[in-house]
Amino acid sequence: MVSTGFQSVPGICVSFSEFSIDFLLSIYHNFGMHTDPEVFIPVSSAEQPIATEGGCVSAPGLSDLWHQHAGSVWENGRHKDNCYAFIFEICAFMRLQKIATYDDILIDRLVTHFREIGNRNSTINRKLSALYKLLKKAERTGQITRLPSYIRLRERNSRVRFLTAEEESSMFGAVAARNTHHALLCQFLVDTGARVGEALALKWNDIHNNAATFWITKSGRSRTVPLTRRAVAALKSARPYGGTGPFTSITYANFKYNWNQARKDLRFGDDPHMVPHILRHTCASRLVQAGIDLRRVQTFLGHQTIQMTLRYAHLATNDLDQCASALDAINMASAPAKPPVATRPASRAPALRTASPRAPSTHDKSKSKAQIPQP
Repeated sequence: MVSTGFQSVPGICVSFSEFSIDFLLSIYHNFGMHTDPEVFIPVSSAEQPIATEGGCVSAPGLSDLWHQHAGSVWENGRHKDNCYAFIFEICAFMRLQKIATYDDILIDRLVTHFREIGNRNSTINRKLSALYKLLKKAERTGQITRLPSYIRLRERNSRVRFLTAEEESSMFGAVAARNTHHALLCQFLVDTGARVGEALALKWNDIHNNAATFWITKSGRSRTVPLTRRAVAALKSARPYGGTGPFTSITYANFKYNWNQARKDLRFGDDPHMVPHILRHTCASRLVQAGIDLRRVQTFLGHQTIQMTLRYAHLATNDLDQCASALDAINMASAPAKPPVATRPASRAPALRTASPRAPSTHDKSKSKAQIPQP
């Protein structure tokens, strides 16, 4: 099978058979290319290898590597689709800039380009991670000899937005007005911290003893979480909708559409954080606020590293109070015994004599009588 691409007038080729022309044109528009469909001519990727000023190179193009290895590197799903878009974007950049080698210079130029178009470090890391996975597979198969070096860019902790009880009630009610099944999914997500894809892939056989096991996860590691009474009730109510799982009959696109419509109805349209993933943030935030330690929260959510969970650490105010109390107790226990209070020595100066009453003598009595005038 020969994959088809689109060649612009200057002779730049991008070889991807599965992208629509509209998507291709939007990508080329971002790179400053002409957007007239007539300037794109289908060509064969095999006939247009990446070329440099010194001639063609034997290293395979990213499009060829994708078609050869994508099926073994990524499972089908949204994550694979995102990686597909990332690889295509990098491939288009390499063609436009006439870059033929996978080296450190390519990585530097990609980072510079992504920053110029406004990508954050977290987005750049995801794009380059997709590139590295594909190139690592190519290295193992002997198609390239060396992986370029890359130091993961430092990511700043973005604002963690979570729902208040009032916002949750309003959003769930608005979603239920459009689709009750989708509202049940919202309840399940906020009480399990599951990603939308994990919940949609959940099967009835994965639910036992009020616990759900998510096998298809972002990290590739399964995890089992206990279910709240509300989550159990949501699963029970989802039975009549059919399917191999409680939410398998729901498509992500349809759920996202109803969520966005509810968001607009409640005037959350200007809030960029009001997306379905906010339900996962809400679950994590409530666990931390309830005093659950971060390690347990990490396991519950399925975070690969504790750094992901640390985004919610600032919410654990009660833990800080406990730290201060613990230090007070330690200080009191380790404090030395108080030294005896020094008393002032008594003065050796003669004490002042004070007149004390005494019984009158016989002489005094007679004198007193003589002084008293007789009548």
